[in-house]
Amino acid sequence: MAWDECRGIAVEPFIGRGAPLNRAIVYVLGILQPQTTRQIAKNVRAIPYFKQTSVSTVNKRVRDLEKHMYLVKVQVTQRLGGLTNYYQTTDKLELAYFVDTHTSKELFTDISMKYAGIIFYDLKKAQETKNQSPTEQV
Repeated sequence: MAWDECRGIAVEPFIGRGAPLNRAIVYVLGILQPQTTRQIAKNVRAIPYFKQTSVSTVNKRVRDLEKHMYLVKVQVTQRLGGLTNYYQTTDKLELAYFVDTHTSKELFTDISMKYAGIIFYDLKKAQETKNQSPTEQV
């Protein structure tokens, strides 16, 4: 897999300087969920392309993905060194990764009319909600 290039439609969080590392984090979490930041870093560094990536860099990317609601803490445990957070992907990140890794031809030719309608309705509803002023939202 080319970690630094998009196959499909470029969407956040797979745009910009942190995109390759974000793809690797999603890939690693796709194999086993949930994981701690230390486990994520260990598994990401096992990929030859990211061999020189520091644990702190992976930790920053994980926290940024959590801040933008692409990852969620599912468990916090008390361990000898302090609190340990376990992360897993959200549906929002799974969708972004799917769109990023599939060509537009694959996305639009392989979808049924029923699911195309559902996806369109949800996206349209999200756009309408986003465009409403705060006083209109209930």
